[in-house]
Amino acid sequence: GCINLKLTDQALSERARAMGADPRLGAETAPRPRRVLVDYGGPNVAKPMHVGHLRASIIGEAIKRIYRFRGDTVLGDAHFGDWGYQMGLLIGAVMDESPPVRDLVEQMNAWGKPFDDLSVFDAVTLADLDRLYPEAAARGKADADYRDRARKITAGLQDRQAGYYALWQRFRDVTQVALQRDFHALGVDFDLWKGESDVEDLIDPMVEELDAKGLLVDDQGARIIRVTQQGDKRELPPLLVVSSEGSAMYGTTDLATILDRKRSFGPDLVIYCVDQRQADNFEIVFRAAYQAGYATEGELQHIGFGTMNGTDGKPFKTREGGVLKLNDMIELTRDKARERLREAGLGEDLAPAEFEDIAGKVAVAALKFADLQNFRGTSYVFDLDRFTSFEGKTGPYLLYQAVRVKSLLRRAADEGVAAGPIAIADPAERELALTLDAFETALAEAYDRQAPNALAEHAYRLSQAFSRFY
Repeated sequence: GCINLKLTDQALSERARAMGADPRLGAETAPRPRRVLVDYGGPNVAKPMHVGHLRASIIGEAIKRIYRFRGDTVLGDAHFGDWGYQMGLLIGAVMDESPPVRDLVEQMNAWGKPFDDLSVFDAVTLADLDRLYPEAAARGKADADYRDRARKITAGLQDRQAGYYALWQRFRDVTQVALQRDFHALGVDFDLWKGESDVEDLIDPMVEELDAKGLLVDDQGARIIRVTQQGDKRELPPLLVVSSEGSAMYGTTDLATILDRKRSFGPDLVIYCVDQRQADNFEIVFRAAYQAGYATEGELQHIGFGTMNGTDGKPFKTREGGVLKLNDMIELTRDKARERLREAGLGEDLAPAEFEDIAGKVAVAALKFADLQNFRGTSYVFDLDRFTSFEGKTGPYLLYQAVRVKSLLRRAADEGVAAGPIAIADPAERELALTLDAFETALAEAYDRQAPNALAEHAYRLSQAFSRFY
């Protein structure tokens, strides 16, 4: 059988008054707060972010905020891709294009330490790096001599040769400034900007430790850690720790990063918000970390997500078929937001700066809510026309309802009207109070399942309930 319950208006009024007096609106905190690190964003030196970084940034930021609101101590780490062979390629390409840069690098290498005046490097911009890297990467594949030189430069960089290292720092700085601008435009900000280079000094002693623990196995000149376990339905590839050429691999850097985080922060949980197509790679690294004692089972979690597709159902591309840069995606959405605001007659009485500010907020709301309303594991179609509308299940619709609420409160304040005790009688009032009371349920689901869409759905239902009440 079943039991039917109906709250009286009086009971619901009392609950609504209690929620109104609670700054957390009834939201509970975690009974045992944890130390949590969220790894998301995943930008790379010399490469402007593309549309593929959008979901990692938005979902990771939401998860960080949800865990922090629940009472956990949380750090967000961009995990900067800033090391390895691609840096050797790029340093060589910049030196080839700019003789003054080449001369300064070679002079510092010969002298053995950096000069005080590095202003020559100021001419190197992110646009230069973005243009040169694809050319250098293609040439490195086709030209063995060019590839060998890049490897030698990479070795020199890793040995901290003064010229290479100073130029690399310019690459890192100019990229980070641009990335912070793009991330901040989305309301995404990191506590840490650690990169692969930050764990470079840990790798050699870590490899020695792994060897001493008997975890490394020689395999055709390389050194690996086998991670397949009894009962696995399929055999996972091993973690390649040291290549046959003697160099550390990406998985080695990931393992060293886990060790670095253990020593510097001591997290109870590390969440990796990365494309779900990387699931096997993370499973391999996690298993190796558990074997090495760098984490205990369950402390490392990969939170995968699907792709954001165009209206043709395929991953978002430019009209020319290339990968769309994130900054261009933001600007496309801002253009559409400007159009929507003018259609609604909202741009005529505003100063240009205020209009641009509002257009930017509408664009970010459209982008973020379009992403967050879907469960992170699913792919979705990004329809710019639909997601920038002020009607329907969109970010701009939520903004519109928020503006309505604030307008009422401002008018009340201007007219000296104070809030009275809540006394629920109308069905629309009941619905609004019950929907408000669902916040804790939505928050708990978003926290437990690492699924921000639960809160996005709650916000939309709340907007609808307020609209009917209004």
